[in-house]
Amino acid sequence: MFPTWTGNEAPLRDLQAQLAHRVLRRDDFPKTLRSVAGFSVGLEDGSGITRAAAVLLDAATLEVIDQQLVRLPTRMPDIPGLSGFRGVPALLAALAALKQRPDLALIDGQGIAHPRRFGSACHFGLAANLPTIGIGTSVLIGSTRLELHAIRGAFTPLRDGAEQIGWLLRSQPGVAPIVISPGHRVAMASAPGLAMQFTSRDRLPEPIRLADRLASQQA
Repeated sequence: MFPTWTGNEAPLRDLQAQLAHRVLRRDDFPKTLRSVAGFSVGLEDGSGITRAAAVLLDAATLEVIDQQLVRLPTRMPDIPGLSGFRGVPALLAALAALKQRPDLALIDGQGIAHPRRFGSACHFGLAANLPTIGIGTSVLIGSTRLELHAIRGAFTPLRDGAEQIGWLLRSQPGVAPIVISPGHRVAMASAPGLAMQFTSRDRLPEPIRLADRLASQQA
């Protein structure tokens, strides 16, 4: 699932296309979520070190239960569409460092809203066998046909041709929407509601906001 980088992108793209068939696009998580975690990646030392942050929160109160930051040598260059091979191994290490596994993971990146339907949230979810949702700050692929309402919580389908690959979600009024796409073990219909469930006053859901902040800290 994480082959050694040889400088050849083609085998990695082929592997993504194969692994995408193993992604479960239906709800497979506890009816009552007890915990949720945010995961994000940062870089340091001239991109030579990958920092992976994991922040575990109580799903009801959004109080922080645990947070971990791990540093690993960067595996490969930053190549659009292949970021899972670069960042997910470090994210898995951060997950392993948490005192407990979350019921749901929010990943800073794309889920199936990806050219081969296998963004970082899919890669992480499949590798960790966790329900995951991708939270993106910009569109990697796809477009919308319907205008997105300005009110908080409004969402509209993101499509690649005839296929829906995610949602544009207005998490706060007056700010740019975020991209919500299922990663693994989460249905398309459930993803925007879950993202809003963990969003308070920031544009990003709280688990992602906290993980981004931790991942961006310098050594």
